[in-house]
Amino acid sequence: MKSAGAGNREEIRQYYFVIRELVGREIKRKYARSFLGILWSVLNPLMTMAVMSMIFTTIFKRSIENFPIYYLTGQIIWQFFSGATNAAMTALVDNQTLLLKVKLPKQTFVLARTYAALTNFGYVCIAYVLMLFVFRIRPSVTMLLFVVDVFFLLLFSMGIGYLLSILYVFFADVKYLYSIILTLWMYMSAIFYPYESTTELMQKVIGSNPVYAYISVARDAVLYQRWPEPVRLIQMAGWGIVSFAVGYSVFRKNENLVMQKL
Repeated sequence: MKSAGAGNREEIRQYYFVIRELVGREIKRKYARSFLGILWSVLNPLMTMAVMSMIFTTIFKRSIENFPIYYLTGQIIWQFFSGATNAAMTALVDNQTLLLKVKLPKQTFVLARTYAALTNFGYVCIAYVLMLFVFRIRPSVTMLLFVVDVFFLLLFSMGIGYLLSILYVFFADVKYLYSIILTLWMYMSAIFYPYESTTELMQKVIGSNPVYAYISVARDAVLYQRWPEPVRLIQMAGWGIVSFAVGYSVFRKNENLVMQKL
């Protein structure tokens, strides 16, 4: 007879197996009809950086040193966040059949979408590291903070993803509303322009933007190779922890209503 501890460990292994399979399915589905497949995760940021560099390098050459890396750092952070939250939003509705037929924790599908975005981000980072070598950015101990930054960004994205997945079940229009919010959010994240060049009011707005906190920490750690200001580190951890706690709490509170709606 198995002990309770052994039974729990077996359930945990099965749970992670299911998540791994779902992540694999999401990655394969994303590149199902693509000849280059997952290589687009590496090529896309490189080509985007090249285009944006040609457009904006002349404009910001005096105010932004090493603009291609400045832009690419902000862009990959933004793409991870927007990709993870957009994918998580439709996780429950897209997996309605599995939810009704298979006894799985409902957050499994949200987590799988988020981890698929994280996996894709890992491939993007291959291109990022390559560009760091090309632009002669030397390794530094501060770069270790980039991993910590991504961890808290993951928590922040999961929290938002939990909230959106619940909202989408009851209000399908949230998908279109969120796309508009993301557009505004992106322009308020100082991805391709210098934060310091904006007005004092805009600096306050951008400074209170959670995504900008993660972008700022990443740039400090990798591009400028310095330790970020304490306020940014507090924001980095605080936004991640609070977002995850609130999102998970709301999700658990409403998950039974989701089943009734589906």
